[in-house]
Amino acid sequence: MTTTLITGANKGLGLETARQLVAEGHTVYVGSRDAARGRAAAERIGARAVQLDVTDDASVQAAAEAIEAGGGLDVLVNNAGIQNEMNDDGTVIGAEGLTAEMMRRTFETNVYGPVRVLHAFLPLLQRSQAPVVVNVSSGLASLTRAGTPGTPHHAYPGVAYPASKTALNMLTVQYAKAFPAMRVNSVEPGFTKTDLNGNTGLQTVQEGAEMIVRLALVGPDGPTGGYFDRDGASPW
Repeated sequence: MTTTLITGANKGLGLETARQLVAEGHTVYVGSRDAARGRAAAERIGARAVQLDVTDDASVQAAAEAIEAGGGLDVLVNNAGIQNEMNDDGTVIGAEGLTAEMMRRTFETNVYGPVRVLHAFLPLLQRSQAPVVVNVSSGLASLTRAGTPGTPHHAYPGVAYPASKTALNMLTVQYAKAFPAMRVNSVEPGFTKTDLNGNTGLQTVQEGAEMIVRLALVGPDGPTGGYFDRDGASPW
């Protein structure tokens, strides 16, 4: 039986990924900052719940101990993320309005969070016969696309969120090199309707979760150190 932990999984892409992996036969832990919401979400899809705030060392360590007691971990999906560079009218704050505090809050969840979780769960993953890490990134992380005029990525004015996901992609590359026995990849799920973007996305959570699930299911001979979307390898 494959055991999977998904952070930020009580709603949106995380919850749908959990639902699809339960259907694939995984034992899935729904990680959630709010324990009650996590339990309710897990009960709906036949998963297990674990309280996990990726910005809090004690919370992450307690989750690692709980999952270790439950038998260990094979797959980690770093899904928890925030997008906090928005004006009250729903428009995106660009470089002119960017503050160091805005950047710090974004990186605390989107970059330091995955590092904190990986550090706590690496001992469990290293005991697995086929350990997998999936980092949920974004198309906005692509430096190639951001630098290409005429693309939506080039037109996007925000700084903190894209920069955090670009940093997450670098974590993917470096962890993949450091742990060659693991499959460590980044995924661009596509512009999906979630609370993160005010449900303005162009695809459903079912469609968005598809590539996350595909990478969660890779075997020992699957790709590692890559950045993928639904069409295959995505440009860095």
